[in-house]
Amino acid sequence: MAEGVGSGGGGPNSTRHWLYVAAYVALIFTLSAQPGLKIPGTWEYRDKVAHLSEYFGLGFLVWRAARATWPAQKPLNRALLVWLGCMALGAMDEKFQASIPGRDSSIYDWFADTGGALLAQLWGLSREMRREVG
Repeated sequence: MAEGVGSGGGGPNSTRHWLYVAAYVALIFTLSAQPGLKIPGTWEYRDKVAHLSEYFGLGFLVWRAARATWPAQKPLNRALLVWLGCMALGAMDEKFQASIPGRDSSIYDWFADTGGALLAQLWGLSREMRREVG
């Protein structure tokens, strides 16, 4: 897996895809930097759904960027690499939130982040499998 990560070129749209990723990451950290930011509503687990959705979006964007950058790489290898990257970013986001007044950091939020990124990778892999079969 490691020897092929740098190979494969990258399509003409790969830079554009990575710019979308960078903008989305900037949005995540901008929201994380808001003191006392709360998800509206009364349902107890609404913040976990927000984390899951947020990192599903990130996982989807990074999956597209990785596919455009390394089209020759095996889809499973790309998905694992993207998932690990999203997991690391989620951990950094939680660590960052811990330093913001009125915000708290939670391992359960990170689990939701990781789950959202995993769901995006599973979705991407299912698309790749359908493309190969049909």
